[in-house]
Amino acid sequence: MATSGVPHILIVGGGYVGMYTALRLQRRLRAGEARVTVVDPRSYMTYQPFLPEAAAGSIQPRHVVVPLRRVLTRAEVVTGSVSAVDPQRRVATIEPLEGPAYELGYDHIVLAAGSVSRTLPIPGLAEHGTGFKTVEEAIALRNRVIESLDIAESTADEAVRRRTLTFVVVGGGYAGIEALAELEDMARYATRYYRRIMPSDLRWVLVEAADRIMPEVGPDMARYTLDQLQARGIEAHLHTRLESCVSGHVVLSDGTELDAEVLVWTAGVKPDPVVAATGFPLDDRGRVRTRADLRIEGHDEAWSAGDCAAVPDLTSPGAFCSPSAQHAVRQARQLGDNLAAVLRGEPTTDYRHAYAGSVASLGLYQGVAQVYGVKLKGFPAWFMHRTYHMSRMPTFSRKAQVVLDWTQALLFRREVVGLWSMREPTKQFHEAAGGAAERSA
Repeated sequence: MATSGVPHILIVGGGYVGMYTALRLQRRLRAGEARVTVVDPRSYMTYQPFLPEAAAGSIQPRHVVVPLRRVLTRAEVVTGSVSAVDPQRRVATIEPLEGPAYELGYDHIVLAAGSVSRTLPIPGLAEHGTGFKTVEEAIALRNRVIESLDIAESTADEAVRRRTLTFVVVGGGYAGIEALAELEDMARYATRYYRRIMPSDLRWVLVEAADRIMPEVGPDMARYTLDQLQARGIEAHLHTRLESCVSGHVVLSDGTELDAEVLVWTAGVKPDPVVAATGFPLDDRGRVRTRADLRIEGHDEAWSAGDCAAVPDLTSPGAFCSPSAQHAVRQARQLGDNLAAVLRGEPTTDYRHAYAGSVASLGLYQGVAQVYGVKLKGFPAWFMHRTYHMSRMPTFSRKAQVVLDWTQALLFRREVVGLWSMREPTKQFHEAAGGAAERSA
């Protein structure tokens, strides 16, 4: 499909797989050897492992994102979305943020669309819940938690006070536990600045459908984590489902009912909807099926990796690689190497990587880790979490900015300012403009 004679590589998605694949191609390919286009609705990649710390105020939100145009200097970045792919014609339909859709041809396509929150048709969830996959959601959650404290401090209504000081997190995987632990730690710290709110007034509730939390680690480490959370006063409802949250009234399957100001949904992910519109073969979970060298089954010109792909796990025959940042980054590098090899007529290499383990932060100076069979708790695990993810953060400038954020947090008091008016940033201006129009009428 390339009209200039230069092979065109279209990368759908600018997250882990998309950005790291493009970076790998920049390093491996000579100038003019191929043309690379990256399409994503956002013009930046979000380093999701740092979202909990961004929500808690330990890291500036802009420091957990990497501008695509800044790092992908040899690629074209299109801010928009891919709504369909025709593998037979080798064209993709691009929908830019503004203007009509258009078709874009390719010689090779990399499906790196990632995942979105997997939700259920629970009454009230769409209206009252919020996810925890983007930096925008992390900022919004921080603002809503602090806004809740402001409301509780200022109200004379005890029912309003109880509701605004109650927070529910649904999902006990790594994302849910880290979000819960960091936000609870931040809120508990913030109470020192309020006259009428004590840490014991805060009610944090964890809801998990399985009979344990954190399936990524062994039962003993999961039990330790749960004990640590409960010691901080966090309620845990295991083997329990969210049945309703209409108008903030939360109903659980174990009979518990409560009113909550904030409900965070972290109960799993699913492939981005664009995957179903590509015409590529999918598995029963909606992921595109790939071979071990990361080419999509039946399509030598199509590639995929990360959360939206079912990549065979060669270290465990019959299984597939888990949807983790650890696999996504390594798969992206292998994908870039294989793509460069194909362009040069060289053989590809299968992706093989044994799962190294997991690290998680449970708030300031607290953590849990299980890496290569070694189990760590408390401060050593927290330190390992920060060290590992800082080393994986793209670009030297972002690494330095994250370290500076941490250093500032050690030297000075934690910032607990919530810019809750950002939910309607132009409200005051519109009210003023509307009032001026009425007076002149």
